Amino acid sequence: LSSLSEPIQFREQSMSIHCSIGIATFPRDTTDAEELIKKADTAMYYAKERGGNVFDFYTEDMNAAIQRRADIEGRLRTALDEDQLVVHYQPQFDLTRGRIIGAEALLRWQHPELGLVSPAHFLPIAEETGLIVPIGDWILRTACQQNALWNRRPDLNLRVSVNVSSKQFLEPGFSDVVRTALHQTGLSPVSLELEITESSLLRDVEVTVNTLRTLKELGVRLAIDDFGTGYSALAYLKRLPIDVLKIDQSFVKALTTDPADATITETIVQLAAGLNLTTIAEGVETLEQLLLLGSYGCNRMQGYLFGKPVPAATFEQWLDKPPFRWMQGDGETPPTILGVNA
Repeated sequence: LSSLSEPIQFREQSMSIHCSIGIATFPRDTTDAEELIKKADTAMYYAKERGGNVFDFYTEDMNAAIQRRADIEGRLRTALDEDQLVVHYQPQFDLTRGRIIGAEALLRWQHPELGLVSPAHFLPIAEETGLIVPIGDWILRTACQQNALWNRRPDLNLRVSVNVSSKQFLEPGFSDVVRTALHQTGLSPVSLELEITESSLLRDVEVTVNTLRTLKELGVRLAIDDFGTGYSALAYLKRLPIDVLKIDQSFVKALTTDPADATITETIVQLAAGLNLTTIAEGVETLEQLLLLGSYGCNRMQGYLFGKPVPAATFEQWLDKPPFRWMQGDGETPPTILGVNA
């Protein structure tokens, strides 16, 4: 690893090589040569899954983990065709208007045998195998169709937010996929918000800028998800046609206990205001967090305080009868009824 990490000069460019190493030992792991190579290969893939550029010795637990991964991958490949994937919606709340103004569309997998599979277990596999591209396209169409149905009501003007993976975003013709989804579902472009992570935006800046500009021409809103967790987006922020910065929940979680996180959060809100951008805080769970965010000028937020991700039917019920009293349009603002149980 140390030898390979030494920079290599090729013409005018300096390049570095990263590698993942798997090790199996004879005779501890096996006395069969072919099996020894297979087990070293298993350890190598395990090292890759840990982030790469590391080495691992083979253990039996690794083999079980690799088998589980292969099993999930196989089941995931049929999940789309068998209608096992569903979209849940988490409400986004506007403090100044005192109402739900939109929802983030979040993928869930309801397997007939495994039950509800956590996204943490299958999304990384979908990313690695490329399945995230067709799955992401399906989520986009499904969310657009659902929001188009909701917005048929004259009293609603909801915006649905859809996460876009880096592989999906960098796919040639991604803007055409968005255009087709809007056309087929009849959803107004202004009612769709696409969330792209900082790391995705910085992989190929020129391609990113061109794709974002094309999407802006369609009329959709664009958001940087998990803002504040990266290190380089700030320098490019003025170049990117972005509408929204989503404050990562890691900052919101310690907002009332860690002065550093509070300062970072307030700075992000001020930065966004200076650039005429909207901020949305993620992971809001307490009224204290809500009030502090409101004092900073961040009036749009989501989190368990307003509701967990739920099926479309439940979310639709919340539009008429929100789960908290001060979201029911009774004229009272949260600060005046903090002692009232919902």
